[in-house]
Amino acid sequence: MANEVTLLDFWPSPFGMRARIALSLKGIEYEYREENLREKSPLLLKMNPVHKKIPVLIHNGKPICESLIIVQYIDEVWNDKSPLLPKHPYARAVARFWADFVDKKVYESGRRVWMTKGEEQEAAKKEFIESLKLLENELGDKPYFGGESLGYLDVALVPFYSWFYSYETCGKFNIEAECPKLVAWAKRCMENESVSKSLPEQEKVYGFVLKLKKVYGIE
Repeated sequence: MANEVTLLDFWPSPFGMRARIALSLKGIEYEYREENLREKSPLLLKMNPVHKKIPVLIHNGKPICESLIIVQYIDEVWNDKSPLLPKHPYARAVARFWADFVDKKVYESGRRVWMTKGEEQEAAKKEFIESLKLLENELGDKPYFGGESLGYLDVALVPFYSWFYSYETCGKFNIEAECPKLVAWAKRCMENESVSKSLPEQEKVYGFVLKLKKVYGIE
């Protein structure tokens, strides 16, 4: 059976970016379908009836939901090129642990940086930087979290680089001043075409954030 691959996505979503990067690294051709999250398509509701969220990877008519699960699926199905998860079970477990950390700490604290003000925002900034510093420590002196090449954790984390300008502008702080090694890592990742073409411009994301802030009445 021919591989029919469709990605239901929304352009500023760092979770969707993960799937885009993984598909590109593997050289997989796919149909990209942009979703309007205010008017979710019948296809999205059919393919992800539980969470009703993007991204959804549809492979030969079967849906795979949740971005980290999608990346793992892509790595397992198309395993002849650009391996993402380490071979050793312990190393795989460590990579999954930190990817989960990204979702629970980096995403959540980053979201609060642009959505809040005052003391709540200051607390979010502190948690965000602390989370990045822990990841910086995990990176160590390696060029990538995956070692000499992009790996699972790199794919999980680098999409948030497209949101860094929004975090910095809304929170009035400088990420590179706090975490220079991590920003250098992100710029290194951006030299890979699969990453650079999958991430939107930081200023474009900031424009989207400003619209969201108006919708939520934050400013």
